[in-house]
Amino acid sequence: MKNESSTTTLYQVASAAGVSPATVSRFLNGTAKVSDDKRRVIERVIDELNYKPNLLAQSLKMGSTRTVGVLTQSLESGYFNRAMVGIEDAVKAAGYALLIMSGHWHADEEAERVELLIGRRVDGVAILTGNMSDQQILDFSRRVPIVAFGRDVQGARTQGFCLDNYRGACDAMEYLIAQGHRRIAHISGPVDHRDARARLAGYHDTLARHGIKAEPGLVVAGEFDESSGLQAVNALLASNLRFSAIFAANDLSAYGARLALYRRNIRVPEDVSLVGFDDLHSSMYTTPPLTTVRQPLYEVGAGIGRRMLSMLGHEQPAEDMPGLSLIVRESVRLL
Repeated sequence: MKNESSTTTLYQVASAAGVSPATVSRFLNGTAKVSDDKRRVIERVIDELNYKPNLLAQSLKMGSTRTVGVLTQSLESGYFNRAMVGIEDAVKAAGYALLIMSGHWHADEEAERVELLIGRRVDGVAILTGNMSDQQILDFSRRVPIVAFGRDVQGARTQGFCLDNYRGACDAMEYLIAQGHRRIAHISGPVDHRDARARLAGYHDTLARHGIKAEPGLVVAGEFDESSGLQAVNALLASNLRFSAIFAANDLSAYGARLALYRRNIRVPEDVSLVGFDDLHSSMYTTPPLTTVRQPLYEVGAGIGRRMLSMLGHEQPAEDMPGLSLIVRESVRLL
């Protein structure tokens, strides 16, 4: 039975485990190399005695707060939330917690939030896309290690990495064309967004590879959200241009597009096929379930967390980030 006392000390843990207090302290700090048998004994005693280390004292002694700052763009987004779960699961095993702030896609606000995170003495910062310049990120990395997703930026204390959005868009378009679709509309993302530009390029280049002439009127700008997807389909229908399929630049846009089609009594996929991008959890429960390009968001987050731990001195195994994959469900028909 666990000892529910809140006064258990490090010395009691050391005595019960048969090791020195210094060994327990180094074990908790992640700096001790102990045998598997000894590690299991220490972990068992900590659990049995319900020992809670004094994190403030540890932080003052080590010059570390055991926190990782995360700059996300929207706390409401399933896209970012899934990645943050991955980050949290990766770092908590080493005793770190997250401090999360939103930048709302505004470069000035993002920079202000990173300043606030650094001011709260986080040990490192993970940045989930955004509009700050690479130079701003490199400048911040002089003060704290940074892992940035959706960036190619690299520095002495900066690691950036991207997924292949261009290839993912090409795969979606190749699938639609293989199903016989030639007049394919595209709901793009924000024009200044790196991923949106890559997906738009994949759309155009795949049409060109198949000798299909792109029609400018079939591309409508969106904002990576449901309302812009709905408005984009309304604009497409008002143009009176024919199309048999829609490739939406993300799943949220596809959800809005689906609603706009439903309101016009246009069936998916019988009348218009629909493909998204991201594979959010809810995409398997739409009507019909959405065919989409899967971004391994949890795995991305876990990779960010492990890269951050490595930069903070915790040895991590080498890894390759998983790629994008097309998830075929029921929203596309064969012509």
